[in-house]
Amino acid sequence: MTLVLSLIRPSPVPTELQGITPDRLAPLAAAEIEHLPVLQGNRRLPLAEVFHISGSAEDLDVVLQGDLSGVHWIGAGMGQGRITVEGSVGRHAGSGMGGGELVIRGSADGWAGAEMRGGLLRIEGSAGALAGGAYRGATKGMSGGTLLIHGDAGSEAGLMMRRGLMAIGGSCGDYPAFNMLAGAMFVFGRAGLRPAAGMRRGTLALLGPSQPPLLPTFRCSAVLQPTAVRLVLQRLEQLRFPIAAELYSTCLEIFRGDLVAGGKGELLRLPGIRQH
Repeated sequence: MTLVLSLIRPSPVPTELQGITPDRLAPLAAAEIEHLPVLQGNRRLPLAEVFHISGSAEDLDVVLQGDLSGVHWIGAGMGQGRITVEGSVGRHAGSGMGGGELVIRGSADGWAGAEMRGGLLRIEGSAGALAGGAYRGATKGMSGGTLLIHGDAGSEAGLMMRRGLMAIGGSCGDYPAFNMLAGAMFVFGRAGLRPAAGMRRGTLALLGPSQPPLLPTFRCSAVLQPTAVRLVLQRLEQLRFPIAAELYSTCLEIFRGDLVAGGKGELLRLPGIRQH
């Protein structure tokens, strides 16, 4: 059975849903769920004053409905189960999640999937800045799981990414994969300035027809069809992420860098790329 949370009315002040996850809700009775605390501005309210509640979370399945653009921390820290959001959400969606699946049938504000450790986060619209990135002062961003953004992403996507897979179907802002430690990020549209600056290891694949100039601290080492790229593309298609068929047979330029950070990362791009 599915637990359905329908927002009673949008609030002019932020609402925070930290701790409202399927794995926490599943063992609770209806009355206990209704009294779970929700922070709205500087007020702590019971969940039932913010959402109409129906159904049960015993199957680890939760659906959120309404204008949730001012609701933050949805799915943050979840360990198992599934959350489906029927619309757009605020900041920190899926941040720190270690498992389960969070599907957002709209767009997400900043820090979506920040420091996530596992699970699947799918954003069918666009994402704000620092998707899959590290919070200020942290030493690593996304360290596991899969983050799929079907639309565009903001600046600093994948900041200090440590492990996992991120795919951006549209364009992204400046500094994608900035200070990347490991993991893989695939961008199918245009990337912003200074892609992979400071990367130590990992892979950034720029698969759009137009890209910015690379930093001079990247060196081209080969032009070929990497088997690992085809495997990632197949995995993305299995996850219902759209992939252009011609990418499976296209050779890619492979650059090593960032040389100022050891030069053990790789940046892939289409040959004969147009610069913008």
